[in-house]
Amino acid sequence: MISVYKVGGNVVDDPAALERFCRDFAAVEGPKVLVHGGGVRASQVQKALGQEPVKVEGRRVTDAQTLEVVTMVYAGWCNKDIVARLQAEGCNAIGLAGCDGGVITARRRPPKTLSDGVTKVDYGFVGDVTPASVNRDFLLQLLSAGLVPVLSAINHDGAGQLLNTNADTVAAAICVALGAKLFYCFEKNGVLCDRNDDQSVIPVLDPQAYQRLKTEGRVADGMIPKIDNAFQALRDGAAGVVIRSADLSAPGGTSLTL
Repeated sequence: MISVYKVGGNVVDDPAALERFCRDFAAVEGPKVLVHGGGVRASQVQKALGQEPVKVEGRRVTDAQTLEVVTMVYAGWCNKDIVARLQAEGCNAIGLAGCDGGVITARRRPPKTLSDGVTKVDYGFVGDVTPASVNRDFLLQLLSAGLVPVLSAINHDGAGQLLNTNADTVAAAICVALGAKLFYCFEKNGVLCDRNDDQSVIPVLDPQAYQRLKTEGRVADGMIPKIDNAFQALRDGAAGVVIRSADLSAPGGTSLTL
């Protein structure tokens, strides 16, 4: 079975954690795909350039200036740094953005009404993707050739416009397109019952329990789109979804079920 791993921006921005993850990921057997974030570094670069990062409900608002920054960070430094680290571990990785080989085509997101039912937000140059957006045959060709695709979250609309997409969404779309199992890897041990207690991992999470956690404020910010994408991937046919630590040698994590 194909495995799709997504590693978050806090890990990507931590050299020691990233080195450990790349070593562990390189040792994972079987065909695999890696999707990475880079939001922490992107926000740092934005601030250094005098820009103020804007996020709404855990997703980055992307104007023209922000698009230039996230493209440089995600598809540039972060992607090539990860590919180089994997190559050093004997993993024949190939770095891609969505426009490379037409691997992912996105549709620019229209203004959206937020969860309050009133506020409307224009996210700018943000692209939405679905499993149908993924060039499945191209990815399978790469995997058959013994390559390990490493994808940033920069995609394109097919008409010359780059678009920024949430990396969790990209991973979920790829997972469903390939009929794969999805692993969301980040700095925590899984979905936590208490955000201040790293040991309070919820071993199994279903939609009803998730709604309770949101209502109680135990799950918030960037975890919401991550879990939303995870459940949608399961509904769309993913072989399984686990939210876990980026330390792949550590046991546990949270398995999602419908």
